[in-house]
Amino acid sequence: MDGALDRLAPVLRPVRAGNGFEEALEQILQTVRLGLVPQGERLPSERELAERLRISRVTLREVLKVLQDQGLVEARRGRYGGTFVRVRTENPGEAELRRRIGQTDVEDVLRFREVLEVGAAGLCATHGLTGAEGDRLRSALAATRDAPLAEYRRRDTMLHLTLAELSGSASLAAQYAAVRSGVNDLLDCIPLLVRNLEHSQTQHSAVVDAVLEGDADGAREVMREHCCGTAALLRGFLTTPAP
Repeated sequence: MDGALDRLAPVLRPVRAGNGFEEALEQILQTVRLGLVPQGERLPSERELAERLRISRVTLREVLKVLQDQGLVEARRGRYGGTFVRVRTENPGEAELRRRIGQTDVEDVLRFREVLEVGAAGLCATHGLTGAEGDRLRSALAATRDAPLAEYRRRDTMLHLTLAELSGSASLAAQYAAVRSGVNDLLDCIPLLVRNLEHSQTQHSAVVDAVLEGDADGAREVMREHCCGTAALLRGFLTTPAP
């Protein structure tokens, strides 16, 4: 499960003393909501999670109990047991979209996302990546190219989280994970448009190429365009009244 923990590194980090329960709950919620552990798959073991978060097993079990009560995860017994992300069957519609909009300052989320994304791309290009880091970024990009439609947003999220983590700023990566969770809540309410995904993939490739070539200005420019495209799509759906 070490590979899974590496994948969750941008979100799961040691919590601060005094707010262990609350911060652990926030981080595992982000892990689930961002799709870092796909629906139907198992979370890292209690031991691994407790060690990564630096909390007691008792506190971790309290956190997992909350997630079970909310219907987000389920516990399974037996040799292949553990805590699994539940498969969601509901499809958010117009009413759910409006509810989420009412709870979210959409413009604030989109602007903050742009600042973090553009900054992360620029930092990666400016400071350069090691060979292993470059391979990791290429692999994340390749995963989005090969993604079935139902998996695309999760893999897209992983690519952007990878860029945030490779920026070298743990604070930036943590803030990005939080804001991306809000963006995904909104994206889940609108359809996947094939033409938009093709355009996004072109931009993804351009960002990764610029980062690997050390072209900081180019990486920032393409990422800004990419964020603006997503923002325009969301604004279009959010401001268009239902027929």
